Amino acid sequence: MSQSLARVLANPALRRVQLAFFGSTLGDWAYSTALIVWAYSAGGATAVGVYLALRFVVGAVAGPVGATLADRVGRKRFMMANDAARAVLVGAAALTIGVGGPDLVVYALTLTAVGVGASFRSAQAGLMPRLVSEPAELTAANAVSSNLETVAMFAGPALGALLVGAVDVELVLWLNAATFVWSLALVAAVRVPPAATTEPAPEDEAERTGFARDVTAGFVELRRDRDLGAVATLASAQGLVWGALTVFLVIVAVDQLHSGAAGVGYLNSVMGIGTVVGGLVVLSRVGRGRLAQDMAYGVLGWSLPLIAMALFPSPVTALAALSVIGLADPWVNLGLDTIPQRLAPERILSRVFSAVESSLIASMAVGSLLAPLLIHLVGARPAMAVVGGSVTLLVLALLARVRRLDERLTEPEHVDLLRSLDLFAPLAAPTVEALAHGLVPVRYAAGDVILREGEGADRFYVIALGMVEVTQAGRVLRTERTGDYFGEIGLLRDVPRTASVTATADTVVLALSRADFLAAVSGVHDSARIAEDVVARRLAV
Repeated sequence: MSQSLARVLANPALRRVQLAFFGSTLGDWAYSTALIVWAYSAGGATAVGVYLALRFVVGAVAGPVGATLADRVGRKRFMMANDAARAVLVGAAALTIGVGGPDLVVYALTLTAVGVGASFRSAQAGLMPRLVSEPAELTAANAVSSNLETVAMFAGPALGALLVGAVDVELVLWLNAATFVWSLALVAAVRVPPAATTEPAPEDEAERTGFARDVTAGFVELRRDRDLGAVATLASAQGLVWGALTVFLVIVAVDQLHSGAAGVGYLNSVMGIGTVVGGLVVLSRVGRGRLAQDMAYGVLGWSLPLIAMALFPSPVTALAALSVIGLADPWVNLGLDTIPQRLAPERILSRVFSAVESSLIASMAVGSLLAPLLIHLVGARPAMAVVGGSVTLLVLALLARVRRLDERLTEPEHVDLLRSLDLFAPLAAPTVEALAHGLVPVRYAAGDVILREGEGADRFYVIALGMVEVTQAGRVLRTERTGDYFGEIGLLRDVPRTASVTATADTVVLALSRADFLAAVSGVHDSARIAEDVVARRLAV
């Protein structure tokens, strides 16, 4: 755990992003709790369900649109504009309350702020891989983010409930606006490495032909990559429980704890305490290679307590169940944050993350609407059992796939070798890891010809062991050894092989496909520049 914290704290950019995230999340939880209590006092559980459903629907629809802009205009710039816009909207809502304006205007402004902010985390998720040097540091950073979020989940609702009881909703909204200003200042101070300037790979230009195609690119990737689809399914399962639980909590607070609607904030705080403990456990598990399985077990940690609350209704059961849910939440969050960052193509990373998050939010909307309907049809306890039991069965059906996904997430061999190459040094750590997964080892005996001058160029090669001689028209150009590479000229210039390469000792080379090589190198400005310099230097010999 201490190593994970030290790794993140030693990185100034990560520190600033984490503190920005913590500040705005704390304010969000506080004002969300205040508005939920306000909605309940106006229209009961139905009003809470409808308002939450609208929040979730707005977030689910707006998220992919904003993520598309983040991928296009630059993630840091987008995050700063996002913070500024939310500060203005929430401040306007606070002013409306202060002058006695219509409640509908307040709801409209806050829902707009939800839509604007729906893609902030997607932009942050796309930015963070650029701020780390290896996948383990990324996992550690996400674990720390999860812990900061749990503290916000603990302190935010309690703060919101306290301020609503002692003062009013207006003050809570002003607090939230201030946290966005805090976030803006910290993000502005983040120094993003120059390699973060990306350009689309040549074969992906077709993706830019339509805005609708751009917006849906993340969802298309979820359908194409079944492992990412499984992550989205797990997120949706948690979201269904979460959305329903927001309604169930009001009933538990009123009927079992007899604490009134304000007790919702304190019940959320109970979950927050469990989440703090769960976050510490997650920090100790960073690097153990079970992200997907831990995420699945975390979703079970949401569904099974709901069944317990249905079977054994009492204040003790409710408090214990909510503590377990809190304990399980960081396990879900770490997988939800990290797995898309590890698997998704960098150029659409924010959109893939947003697609997963939209699946979560949409399911929360379904859960918040489904809960009142089930309560009306069968009663509160059977409704809890139906939601909890359905999600449990779904997760159990996915366990085999998530185990295979963990095998895929294991850091492949030869990652360090690729990181040592100048061509790949500017690439994000997850991109290098993906390239390592695509390497194919090929063995050659001394005297074997690996490439022939004039033949078609289809692969890039890295020497894992041995030595080769590069010749052109019978003239020796150079000798390459372990850690060197060849074959890039034909791929980058789209021409036949310009030289022959022959093994002069027993040699093992790692072959990378043309498509993977070009997508990685051509997609990042600094890599493309380095590659062109290498080509020019070698052709000049």
